[in-house]
Amino acid sequence: MHPSLPSPREITVEFDGRTIAARQWGDPAGEPVLALHGWLDNCASFDQLAPLLSGLNLVAVDMAGHGRSYHRSRDANYNIWEEVEDVLGVTRALGWHDFSLLAHSRGAVASLLSAGAFPERVKRMALIDGLVPPPAEDHQAPEFLARAIAQRARYGARKPRPFDSFEDAVKARANGMFPLSDAAARRLVARGSVALADGGVSWSNDPRLLATSSVKLNRAQVQAFLERATMPVRLVLARDGIVEILERLPALLADRANFTIRELPGSHHLHMEGGAEAIAEWFGPFLRGEVD
Repeated sequence: MHPSLPSPREITVEFDGRTIAARQWGDPAGEPVLALHGWLDNCASFDQLAPLLSGLNLVAVDMAGHGRSYHRSRDANYNIWEEVEDVLGVTRALGWHDFSLLAHSRGAVASLLSAGAFPERVKRMALIDGLVPPPAEDHQAPEFLARAIAQRARYGARKPRPFDSFEDAVKARANGMFPLSDAAARRLVARGSVALADGGVSWSNDPRLLATSSVKLNRAQVQAFLERATMPVRLVLARDGIVEILERLPALLADRANFTIRELPGSHHLHMEGGAEAIAEWFGPFLRGEVD
């Protein structure tokens, strides 16, 4: 974080026997906004963007299995639609009847599912480089189920990867599936690792997050969620982000007047790097309800 920017408050949210760790930014009396990060990230994903969004009561959570939040039980999965129940549980515990969503990547998918299932609860969505999962073909269902069961068993028996030092973990995160700057990787690793007795570190994420979903949405189901998400939506696409998102989403949303798309320079994690100010300038008035 920039030294001149305000620091967040560390909080925990309890509901239904689950504990979600989070960072709360801004004015507790401001517009309520729940921030959801991407796959294998954590709430530090918003450390650069959140302080630039004034007038909000912004709570950025570590989603289940990530960061410092609870891990799902041994008989449970990390299917993307299960995040919807946690979104409702967190907002209920915070005393929010309706709220807006700020989300990145996998968190954006969870946001769309939440908004489609409970459109009366979500006022607006501000999304970054993500929206819907790639739709599956119906004939793939048996294959996906078999793969999910096998992967759940394999990853359930796996221990988190150890590193000799914090610096080694930072290098690994910076060179991951979506390359990150050193500063962005450090923020995520600081939140998403635990110290080992030998002086090294390991990931705090649940290895079962690596398993595929047991069932995936088909095209008709994806369209059904989109049709119910009628609230205003602003979507930032990263110019150097996930190619299939750039190619697929504009056509998918062509006839949806409530969606506004803006392409900005940067990679998939542009909100953690050079794109934070441009995103905040566009998202800020929107999330405060000053514009649609």
